[in-house]
Amino acid sequence: MPDKDDYLNFKVTSVQGRYVTNQHIEAFLNGLGNSFNLKVLGRSVKDRPIYGVRVGQGPKRILMWSQMHGNESTTTKAVLDLLNLLKQSPSLVGDFLGKVTLQIIPILNPDGAKAYTRSNSNEIDLNRDAQHRSQPESKVLRRVFEAFKPDYCFNLHDQRTIFNVGSIKSPATVSFLAPSFDEARNNSDSRGIAMKIIVAMNEELQKSVPGQVGRFDDSFNPNCVGDAFQMEGIPTILFEAGHFPGDYQRERTRDLIFQALYKAIYTIANDKMDSYPLENYFKIPENNKLFVDILVENAHILDESLQEGECISLLYKEVLEDNNVKFVPTITEKGHKPNIYFGHITKDCLIKQDLNWLNTKKITDLIKQ
Repeated sequence: MPDKDDYLNFKVTSVQGRYVTNQHIEAFLNGLGNSFNLKVLGRSVKDRPIYGVRVGQGPKRILMWSQMHGNESTTTKAVLDLLNLLKQSPSLVGDFLGKVTLQIIPILNPDGAKAYTRSNSNEIDLNRDAQHRSQPESKVLRRVFEAFKPDYCFNLHDQRTIFNVGSIKSPATVSFLAPSFDEARNNSDSRGIAMKIIVAMNEELQKSVPGQVGRFDDSFNPNCVGDAFQMEGIPTILFEAGHFPGDYQRERTRDLIFQALYKAIYTIANDKMDSYPLENYFKIPENNKLFVDILVENAHILDESLQEGECISLLYKEVLEDNNVKFVPTITEKGHKPNIYFGHITKDCLIKQDLNWLNTKKITDLIKQ
């Protein structure tokens, strides 16, 4: 695994922050060189290109796609870093490229990326279109899946700041899932392989962010792409890039997703899956939804309609303005008791310094509206 100093050498610094579109990544993709097969795989509703990069000559075939939801860009950044490592430092990856072939779709939903929306331009969630394949972007992914014939699939996403690990005050900075293939959530050889790879990634990430890795809900939905591919017997893994404290641009999480991708590819390339006990997958705590972005305690000081000691919770709404994502606080719940939610930021109105901070952030005015 490349160390921190190595990572800074191949991090694609020209692409940072939450707003990532085709325009941001095209220069990097076009500069990859002849070892990388860059193609336009198809086009979006608004006729934007959907790029694909294939690299490697190995028999083990891994398909990965990012920004199926246009406003989930962290994994796209990590994928670029992975490609840059393969370009700049092939010695670091040993004989990866002789053992695996990677087919990568950096941005599956370029229209949603441009508009910074979850859905595509037809307001369809592509991750609920696996069966109908009503959208051009869904058809592109399916066509690539059928032509490439992957042995493994990586479904790359972001998750909201609300998620914590289990019942503790620890953000789910990275979460994984081996999707179900039936209502009963049974196991199978392919799903078991996905679970073992997740165990390998979890062990690696625990070195960097102990207690900050969660397991995503495995409720079955055949309209979700991961479930659909798992139904076809292909080991499929859902990656969810979440919140690291203070990292709303998700640059630290980007690094962690890169680490996870590297570990997963290494494990597959070297047939290491059986080194990781399947039962350890179930030891990864399930995600819960106990975080808010800002927790205001003793909020009766600001809102006289509240009882003494009651709280107000706020979440940031991500708003695209002038090609930048702004985080606008919005009230999600008023009047709840303490100790129900964790706050990424917690302020107590009985503390003058905290009250001044709330005023500085103009949250006081929002609460009083």
